[in-house]
Amino acid sequence: MTIVRTRTPSGEAIVILPEAEFERLRELAEDMLDTRTLDASERRLAADEDDLAALRRAPSPLAFWRGRRGVAADVLAQLCAVEPSLLAAIERGGVTAEPALYQRLARALDVDVEDLAPEAAGA
Repeated sequence: MTIVRTRTPSGEAIVILPEAEFERLRELAEDMLDTRTLDASERRLAADEDDLAALRRAPSPLAFWRGRRGVAADVLAQLCAVEPSLLAAIERGGVTAEPALYQRLARALDVDVEDLAPEAAGA
């Protein structure tokens, strides 16, 4: 393999190498980035396992996210202009709210509306 080291007219050092070698190096760099992304995803998934288990145990996604965010029920009810009794019923999973309420709750909890009520996603 022939590698030529030279300088541009402005003095910047450059290397000239065969295209096949360039492509191989580019593929290796992409593989390295893919590996880093995969490693980061695996670390997040491992860290999220506890959250996932807690979400499954919660009576509803709303109850999980409100607890995860540390927002008191009365504060959330006030922020979203909803009666505390309705909020409690939604958290217990006994009531389905209007999509607009799920949107307000999602905004207040800084989550996607799909995290609270998948059926509200299209609203």
